[in-house]
Amino acid sequence: MSIVPSPDCSASSRGRFRLFISRLDGRYEAAIREGLEYVGLVSRLRPGDRVFVKPNLTYPTYRPGVMTSPEAVEALIRVLGDHAVRITVGEADSGGYNPFSMSEVFRATGLEEMARRYGVDLVNLTHAPSRPLRIRSGLRRLEVPLPVRVLDDTDWFVSMPVPKVHMNTGVSLTLKNQWGLIQVPAARLRLHPYFSDVVYEINRALPPSVSVVDGRFGLTRSGPLRGDPLELDWLMVADNLFAADYACCHLMGIPTSSVPYLSEALDREGIQRLAQLEWSQESAPFCSTGFYLKRAWTDLPGLFAFKSRIAAYVGYESPLAGLLHKILYLFREPFY
Repeated sequence: MSIVPSPDCSASSRGRFRLFISRLDGRYEAAIREGLEYVGLVSRLRPGDRVFVKPNLTYPTYRPGVMTSPEAVEALIRVLGDHAVRITVGEADSGGYNPFSMSEVFRATGLEEMARRYGVDLVNLTHAPSRPLRIRSGLRRLEVPLPVRVLDDTDWFVSMPVPKVHMNTGVSLTLKNQWGLIQVPAARLRLHPYFSDVVYEINRALPPSVSVVDGRFGLTRSGPLRGDPLELDWLMVADNLFAADYACCHLMGIPTSSVPYLSEALDREGIQRLAQLEWSQESAPFCSTGFYLKRAWTDLPGLFAFKSRIAAYVGYESPLAGLLHKILYLFREPFY
């Protein structure tokens, strides 16, 4: 992926989508409160509303730039708790070819204790009831299992990604965060060749949604698990998940045209110009030129499997899969 700084890091003060951005300065709660007010969620919440919070928890223990900070999740819970809503925090088992238990991650990151303290439901979505979302990708008709709790039993959905690059998709932001709603890691691997269509339809199927981007740290050089943390010290809230990713790429200095799945999704949604974004303040001071993607040669087999159904089968499901991974890990350090 070719990444160059955006030629113009300014945006119109008026637009179709509302974007709040602020320095954190150690004040997650204040920034989140202001952000949710700015995008209009606070005025629309009613006592008893069911709010589902989806952080990005892609490693067994917290890593800056890789995962949503537990501090950010706690701040969001505190802000939402002021409105007498019913809060659920959820994520499914992670790890791709080498899955790990999200229940263990909840314990290791302190989210389990946090949920008890605030009376919040904490759900490992892998074990939750699901129903298939039917998606057409080219000539293929796919059935993607997604949690009933998210699709049918939620009034408001809040996605909490971090801004990072990704060795297969280019970036991992708000839309990609919902890939973790696919409850079985092996199913995610099988669906990789159809990623653009599947991730788009998953996000379209959600209840009313906002994005709260934890920009305290980003991840550059490699991702989504390994790379270099990049201190950013901002928080962004958006009233539209697709606009959130357009805005994030703007802040990261990454042309959306260099991210095929995102470019396609934005085309479908008609999001193409910075003038469509209404920022709470000038965005230029928050823009970065520190994001880039540099793949190692050991990343290339995974990239090939991501794009090819045959390669995905050989690499993850065939009798050769175990041997091929043993050979690969002779040269590449395991992720965890």
